[in-house]
Amino acid sequence: MTALPAILLGFVPVVLFLVGLIFMDSYKLVAPRAVALALAAGCVSALAALLVTRVAIGALHADPAPYTRVAAPLLEETLKALYVIHLVRAHKAGFMVDAGILGFAVGTGFALTENLYYVQALADFRPLLWVARGLGTAVMHGAATAMVAILYKDLADRHESRAVHLLVPGLALAIALHAGFNHLTLQPLVVTAILLLVMPLLLVLVFERSERATRTWLGSGIDGDVEVLEQLLGDQFTDSHSGRYLETLRARFSGPVVADMLCLLRIHLELSLGAKGILLARSAGIRIPVDSQVRENFAELRYLERSIGATGKLALLPILRNSSRELWQHHMLER
Repeated sequence: MTALPAILLGFVPVVLFLVGLIFMDSYKLVAPRAVALALAAGCVSALAALLVTRVAIGALHADPAPYTRVAAPLLEETLKALYVIHLVRAHKAGFMVDAGILGFAVGTGFALTENLYYVQALADFRPLLWVARGLGTAVMHGAATAMVAILYKDLADRHESRAVHLLVPGLALAIALHAGFNHLTLQPLVVTAILLLVMPLLLVLVFERSERATRTWLGSGIDGDVEVLEQLLGDQFTDSHSGRYLETLRARFSGPVVADMLCLLRIHLELSLGAKGILLARSAGIRIPVDSQVRENFAELRYLERSIGATGKLALLPILRNSSRELWQHHMLER
């Protein structure tokens, strides 16, 4: 077997898997640039893992085989998870679907870099080896990081927190999967077949659950945003919960600041409705470009945030929808 078929076996399957996940996303939550950045992060993780491994084995004079089975899964999955932490904490993943896709992209970048290294280092182009690496190891890397991202995002939403300790269950599962895969190298084709049967099924189930949650969130979110916006623009706003709360702030803030708070609340609602409308259009196969009014709204939003200050923003939290998903909507519109 020549180098080219080996490279194709080692590189193409995991890329096709990633493309398939992107097409499964009916709301088109993930932009191409975000996928490219995740792939790049995976490549950097692989290079860092290779460097640390070389230094560790050389310094400790360790046997590479035990290191590969025990220490490598811990190191590699932790390095890949660093970008997952960034995605969730920076509100760049709004749902389990896009978290899973971006997590798989990180694992794909890692696997492609690792396979490129092995093409050069081994110069061994046996078909079984590259079937195992391309359909087994590469997909394992992608699926493991996807599980880390999905579980971290799910727990972050449930607990309304982005604390790093919520990453631990997903990371522990990924390390266990990786270590188990490395321990079963005597039967690479059997392990590869099991992986290809189990992991796609799990990811499809997660995607279906997340898509249902997305539809539910969109429906209830649009209704809630419209109701509050109608109250805000109507004559009865002072009788609403938000209106009564803003009235209590008059004792702590000047009239102009409270007026800016009111404007900020209105812009938040308009941006939220615009983002949800774009997602609904995407699910119907319609691409709606972000217009100039949205950019003007963001400019005014930034001005109002500076005007009311950090204390004013904290005072608005009880009535300002500021969950990770709401903040992700702003990220989606701005990109």
